[in-house]
Amino acid sequence: MVDIIDRINQLKKQYNAVILAHYYQTPEIQQIADFVGDSLELSKKAKQSTVDTIVFCGVYFMAESAKILSPSKRVLIPVPTAGCAMANMVQASDVKKLRVSHPDAAVVTYVNSTAEVKAESDICCTSANAVKVVKSIDAKEIIFIPDKNLGSYVASFVPEKRFYYFNGYCPIHDRITIDNINRAKNAYPDVEILVHPECAAEVVRQADFVGSTSQIINYATDSQKKEFIIGTEEGVLFKLNEKNPGKVFHILAGNSICPDMKKTTLADLVFALETNSYEVVLSDEIIKKAVKSLDRMLEI
Repeated sequence: MVDIIDRINQLKKQYNAVILAHYYQTPEIQQIADFVGDSLELSKKAKQSTVDTIVFCGVYFMAESAKILSPSKRVLIPVPTAGCAMANMVQASDVKKLRVSHPDAAVVTYVNSTAEVKAESDICCTSANAVKVVKSIDAKEIIFIPDKNLGSYVASFVPEKRFYYFNGYCPIHDRITIDNINRAKNAYPDVEILVHPECAAEVVRQADFVGSTSQIINYATDSQKKEFIIGTEEGVLFKLNEKNPGKVFHILAGNSICPDMKKTTLADLVFALETNSYEVVLSDEIIKKAVKSLDRMLEI
């Protein structure tokens, strides 16, 4: 293990590279990364970075976003087959059809989407800033893509706007049910339940706190309470435990694991760096169109 970590650090210096990793990655990937965050934090870091190469340990749409925001940099994804089920549910053609059906609506697209979909959108959002993004838009009608659950959550804060949803969802969060909530409350009646807004509306309504991955981590870290129930992907437990050694965390629903987020290994990192493999390549046209929706988000 020490040898492979030394090799990764050597290669980073050799190629002036930075490793970005999502909170849902395995502990060894989070430990070797230069920066660990959620979608919003990683988007900002990719744009601010001054290195030559970004190695993105996450799923493919995240690496695409890094390339869109830093087109002059080489962006590598160590496992190019690491996809996102939600992102794959919607295509650019779906966005165009929705625009025809709702010509006065603004298209707000969750970053969990492909570059082609972002290119057809007015503005992007993350789970951390979605409410703020929608409130910033003058349009009274919103096409929210692709996550119907996050869209429903945002709509509850902006009742003055009319929402049209695409039928997309995160399979990991969507499988968390009200039964999970009820069982958790019975087992731990005095413990707060923290959930991600990608969960279904009935789950969100019963939670004590709703927020993005980073917001969940920050809430639990800042709280004086010592025990929490966590309703999101299990990878977040590594950072929660690291930042809160005296606290106890329970996962709300069993098998809350994204298999794509767990694909990347240290060996994959070494191979990508040594061979400059699996570079994210996007056309100039897609980058030019998609960057507008991401830049508008980052400006807010």
